[in-house]
Amino acid sequence: MKFMKLGSKPDVFQAEGKTVRYVSSDLATDVIINVGEVKFYLHKFPLLSKSNRLQKLVMKANEESDDEIHMVDFPGGPKAFEICAKFCYGMTVTLNAYNVVAARCAAEYLEMTEDIDRGNLIFKIEVFLNSSIFRSWKDSIIVLQTTKSLLPWSEDLKIIGRCIDSIASKTSVNPVNITWSYTYNRKLAEPDKIVEDGMKFPERFESVPKDWWVEDICELEIDLYKRVMISIKSKGRMDGSVIGEALKTYAVRWLPDSVDALVSDAHAWRNTSLVETIVCLLPSDKGVGCSCSFLLKLLKVAILVGANESSREDLVNRISMKLHEASVTDLLIPSRSPQITIYDVELVQCIVNRFLMHEKSNWDVDVVGKNEKGADSFVLGHGSLLSVAKLIDGYLAEIARDRNVTLSSFIDLSHTIPQSARLIHDGLYKAIDIYLKEHPNLTKVERKKICGLMDVKKLSMDASMHAAQNERLPLRVVVQVLFFEQVRASANVRSINNNPRDASRSTTNTDEECEKTAAESCRTLKKQMSQMRIKEEEFRKNGKLAKKNSKNGRSGIQLLPSRSRRIFDKLWVVGKGHGDNKSSESSGSSQSPTSMAPGDTKSSGSSSRHRRHSIS
Repeated sequence: MKFMKLGSKPDVFQAEGKTVRYVSSDLATDVIINVGEVKFYLHKFPLLSKSNRLQKLVMKANEESDDEIHMVDFPGGPKAFEICAKFCYGMTVTLNAYNVVAARCAAEYLEMTEDIDRGNLIFKIEVFLNSSIFRSWKDSIIVLQTTKSLLPWSEDLKIIGRCIDSIASKTSVNPVNITWSYTYNRKLAEPDKIVEDGMKFPERFESVPKDWWVEDICELEIDLYKRVMISIKSKGRMDGSVIGEALKTYAVRWLPDSVDALVSDAHAWRNTSLVETIVCLLPSDKGVGCSCSFLLKLLKVAILVGANESSREDLVNRISMKLHEASVTDLLIPSRSPQITIYDVELVQCIVNRFLMHEKSNWDVDVVGKNEKGADSFVLGHGSLLSVAKLIDGYLAEIARDRNVTLSSFIDLSHTIPQSARLIHDGLYKAIDIYLKEHPNLTKVERKKICGLMDVKKLSMDASMHAAQNERLPLRVVVQVLFFEQVRASANVRSINNNPRDASRSTTNTDEECEKTAAESCRTLKKQMSQMRIKEEEFRKNGKLAKKNSKNGRSGIQLLPSRSRRIFDKLWVVGKGHGDNKSSESSGSSQSPTSMAPGDTKSSGSSSRHRRHSIS
């Protein structure tokens, strides 16, 4: 820390208690000056030779026959006045970063200018500020911290402005030329220096990061911090990522960790002002700077402390542009009254909608209607969209545990993501399964509706095996899972047999083979199931079942692996007691994979109304 000594005479100021100061001298004191609650017993001559204001006050006191002089609202208080008085006596005074601003304001109040005496206190302090304080990174920060208690004097004397400009200029110095940092480089041999351009030192120290300064200015109050950051940004030489790191560091330093402390009455206004200030200081380029995780945390705090609408709106826009960087935990934003859900699902849906708007404007393509053709180029060109799809599936799995989340909210959020963005539906299946588990009172129609969100063709092998044994899924969905898994396996085997030399490539075309053979296999299976149903009705009329019917029934089921026979056995038993209900369930969906086969729509539509032989 820089310091400056003034005067050479010994310090002979004495104190009696906390309210009396006097000079130990053979000469009797002839003036009493009251500064705050402290009385100073001094001599007129040394004071009047340095201070123009004291000359006026003493003259006025003599005219009024008053032995005491009262100075109200003296900047810096009794300590600052004592420094000025000692300077007038020629006693030794030490100025440093902690008291120089108070001494400067006090000297201004006392009018200790060059007009009264050459080399007066104001001149000496200004030399010290310009030659030492403002050239020191650490001292500039300390001085700036002391200015708040000396307003408006420190502002009028432009001390605050000069400190801010000094700090901002030093942050813009090339880190290669920095040999001292308040936080990061305390081991350096040349402390308290920032090397000017062109200067070299014999020893080179480990590289200094670009954000070497961010922790140092975190000790500033929010008002001063805002002015410093604005000055740094205005110079245009600081990367947005460094600005974002500085704001994040400041938020971590000052925002409390607990929710109770955030919303407490004692700190509510400060926290609100802090959040709004950080938001307004975010880099103008919304695509860089702060991470999406930090922005979402800031949004949570902004909602809790009741920040203004413009701040929250700005955060939502910034988050939507970087949503692909977020995690599921980041999106768990607590809801506020009057919402009854645990998390704010509507806000997340709003963010996703804005993200999709940005995606469409960036790529100039409507991904909602994009088909499966060109899937490879779609993955390469829309990686962020695929990441968001996976993110939202994970978020759906989290909110599915909340029993207050309505089915419509769940479905609406799922529909927000384009179908082409979900290459695999395992995450969506997991979310649906959790929702069915936590909402056991759903009707059959509602269960069919939520299960209609997923495409069984896009389930992995593990997910298909789990779904085939999942009792919470509608039987129709289980049959679809089994059917398409069988078709996929058959297509894979057929492709390998047809091209034994190119078996590796055949595995990538399994879905295409599945679609080609789906219609043919479906019609065959429907025909056999129809025969099973007709024969069941005939034997039920006669009161018994013939053995040959069992043989024919088994021949139809032979198309499926062993685990699917159990499902068809279950369907068979249920069909006996609830033939009409199951018939409507099995034919009620128009989105079954088998109904997409060309040329099969009419036959399926006409026959499924009266006879339960459609598995779609």
